[in-house]
This record gives sequence, structure tokens and C-alpha cells, in this order.
Amino acid sequence: MPLGAPPRERRLVSLALLFSPQGSQAVGMGQELAKSSPPARAVYELADAALGWGVSAACWNGPEDRLNDTRQTQPCLVATSIACLEALREASAAAGAPISAAFVAGHSVGEYAALAAAGVLSAADALRLVALRGSLMAEAVAGGGMVAVIGLDRGIIEETIHGVAARESLVVANDNAPGQVVISGTASALAAAEQPLRAAGAKRLIALRVSGPFHSPAMAPVGEALSKAFGSVNWSDADPPILSNVTGEPVREAARLGELLARQVSSPVEWVASVRRMVDEGVDTFVECGPGAALTGMVRRIAPEARTLNVADPATLEATIAALGEAGRVPARASV
Repeated sequence: MPLGAPPRERRLVSLALLFSPQGSQAVGMGQELAKSSPPARAVYELADAALGWGVSAACWNGPEDRLNDTRQTQPCLVATSIACLEALREASAAAGAPISAAFVAGHSVGEYAALAAAGVLSAADALRLVALRGSLMAEAVAGGGMVAVIGLDRGIIEETIHGVAARESLVVANDNAPGQVVISGTASALAAAEQPLRAAGAKRLIALRVSGPFHSPAMAPVGEALSKAFGSVNWSDADPPILSNVTGEPVREAARLGELLARQVSSPVEWVASVRRMVDEGVDTFVECGPGAALTGMVRRIAPEARTLNVADPATLEATIAALGEAGRVPARASV
């Protein structure tokens, strides 16, 4: 830079924190972060104490079939996502620029981690509630499932399954990204929809490893039971706002968040709408906290111009801190 030239202006990023969905779990998740980050390790200690069983052992040692049991998967994922957030907070503070965000959002079970991140629920209460959610979903009426439809957008899928849905329970459950939509319903409805969806141009139909038709009206009794349990914990308004899975809109009010969370388990996950709303509000950087990088992949398909980062282990944490340092820090309008 020539002498006397003004310093190069650094463009501040507007950042959203994302929290991982079910399916991201893997044996060993969070273990290396817990070894290197005392705040991350403290989250696992809190989870073990709050739930009265070895959340940390299930995350780090499995076995895989145990970790994939939704009764363990859901609290293990939320604990790991919160641990990743705490490691990110620690590292960003050490770098001299504490992390702040304009919004937070979680996909399905990840919404419980988002509630903790935004101060709506304590980490312990979020873990207790999501453990109850996992148990209720595991005990819900079986006989159905979920299928990912690859290569078709939501509108075409809804039009294609309309005839099947009129006869049997079949709905769009997750609008994850353009060309990546999940449907949910009875086994017979899913089977009846296969040929029409292939004829409409679906590239692949992938049966998900779940025990029931989640995010469909069949899960309404689970939402009712959760709503009753919500009254046993303290709720606060969100800071920053949370993008609701149910509406795809930012919400701050605690009462509204509880109402939407009860509906979430039987409603579609409006992930495309959520990401597009955050982009419309000026977000240009998304950081996923949790194992894997499922959500960053979805964001890249929804908003290719956005920067995507993730925190899953010490290596990704270091890379994320470096990338945020190069880009500039987020304006402190809503500290997480």
C-alpha cells in the first residue's frame, strides 16, 4: 500500500448461526472439541447431569445403533451443537472479537439448540425438553416414514402427490433446498407416490432412517404433550431473533416461540423460506454449529452467494475463526 494511502476498508459481515439437524450425528462427535475447549467440555458435563445418563459417552463412544436411536440422537445432537457454539464463543473472544449474530436458526431438532443460543431456554432446560421430544417421537404411532425426493422442487412434488395425499396421509415435511425435499406419511402412501414422482422427474428417492412420519399431522399428539411440558420451564424473549421452522419468519416473543415449537413436530420445516428471509435481511455469512455440515450444504443451494462456515471440531473452528477475522466482524446489533 503506498505511503499516505487510506487503510483498506473492511466490509463487516452480517452473520447467522445455524444448528444441525438429525442425521448429522456420528460416533465421536464433539470429543476433540471437548478435549481442547473447557466451555465445550462443560456442556457435556451439564448434559450428563441434567439427563442422568451418559450423553457424552453416547456421543463419543456410541455404539452407532445407540446413537441412532432418536431417544439418544436428539439430546446428543443438541448437546454437541451447544458445545460447538461455546467453543466458538471462547475462540472468538480470545481472538479479540466476540461473536455476535443477527439471527439464529436450527433445523428441526436443531431449533432447541437455537433456543438456548438465543437465551430463550437455559441449556439444561433445552436438553430436558428435547430428550422428552425424542422419547415421545420414538413412542409415537409407527407405520409410516419419510422419503427424500431429489431433483424436484416443492411445487412439483406437492402437485404430483396431491392425488395420493387425498386418499392417504402424505405431506411435504422438509423444504430443505431447491431439488431437495422430504415427504412424510404412511408406508402405503409413500409407496403409492413413488411411481408418480419418478415419472415427474425425480432423480432419486431416498428412504430416511426414521421410525415414523415426522413433521406430519400424525405427530400432533407429540406436540400436545410437549406443549404441556413447556409450562414447567422458564422462557425468555429471543436475542437475537429465531427463524421459526414453522413460519420461516423471525420471532422474538417467548410465548409465540413456545406455541410454534409445539407445532413444529407436526409441521413442515420451512428451511428454504428461513434462509431466504435471513438473506433478505442482509445476512451474508452462515456458521453451522454441530457435527457435519448438512445445513451449510443446503444454504449453498438456496443462496449460492453466501459465505458458509461450520464448527464441528478444532480444525473447522480454527478455519472459521480465521475466515471471520479476514472478513471483518459482525455489527454488534444482537450479541449471541
